[in-house]
Amino acid sequence: MQVLITYDVETVSPQGRKRLRQVAKVCTDYGQRVQNSVFEMNIYPEDLVVIRNKLLTIIDPDKDSVRIYNLGKNWQKKIETLGTDSSYNPESDLLIL
Repeated sequence: MQVLITYDVETVSPQGRKRLRQVAKVCTDYGQRVQNSVFEMNIYPEDLVVIRNKLLTIIDPDKDSVRIYNLGKNWQKKIETLGTDSSYNPESDLLIL
């Protein structure tokens, strides 16, 4: 399934900057960064449970925000890009040189 995760982490304090790095690391482990705080992930449902639990242990719910959009299996029909598109398609052929 295709999932989009966005986040906004408070970075005024050193603890907030640490949380930001930790949230980005979790998202990088499972997906592809498409904008600064936006990740696309082609994952299994059980991976989403793991990711959600990891993020819940990192963020400060009073200061930070994480949004998870489950785009499902037919996600190609749900994404429209305006302007430059240097993103990847996780289901396309991979060319290794």
